[in-house]
Amino acid sequence: MRGHCTVSTQGNSDLTTVEQRVIGVLRTYAAELETTSAELCAYQASGSERVTGLIVVSLTKSKARERIATLLDFNRSDLSDEVSMTPV
Repeated sequence: MRGHCTVSTQGNSDLTTVEQRVIGVLRTYAAELETTSAELCAYQASGSERVTGLIVVSLTKSKARERIATLLDFNRSDLSDEVSMTPV
């Protein structure tokens, strides 16, 4: 079923392994999306405790910050300049 993701847990997985799997899935979905103005990229937020580790797919870093703000129900201006977006 397209758009449905299941996770099979056989034994214990460390956080790094799980993160690698998630990033792989995000890259796959980002590659499937088509845009006319630019390529989509997965961005990972870091900085404050509430945003660190969140990953969004967006056209630009600026749009990625806006998506993070929307997800967390923040005003864009509420995200500190200390929050950075890194392509993954």
